[in-house]
Amino acid sequence: MKSTNQKTDASSPRQLVEDIISEKMEHITTLLSNGGGRKSQLYDEVLEMVERSLFKIALKRTNNVKSKAADYLGINRNTFHKKMNKLHIDMTSK
Repeated sequence: MKSTNQKTDASSPRQLVEDIISEKMEHITTLLSNGGGRKSQLYDEVLEMVERSLFKIALKRTNNVKSKAADYLGINRNTFHKKMNKLHIDMTSK
């Protein structure tokens, strides 16, 4: 029985984050949900918002150094740059 508790304790910070995200996603999906009968874009919209937020956080924490921001996120610098353009992240305006 104690090993089960230890496993839960070991993953508790990650589980706490998942719980917070899940709760917030309930609110977000309610706000963005499409009741109009057309095909939903919810998945793509939410992923784009999450990526944009992560990129902005990474840039802020690395003083807008793209190679360091890419390392911070664990992705290739070229991939970071391409996604940054796709997400319309402009480093000139803050």
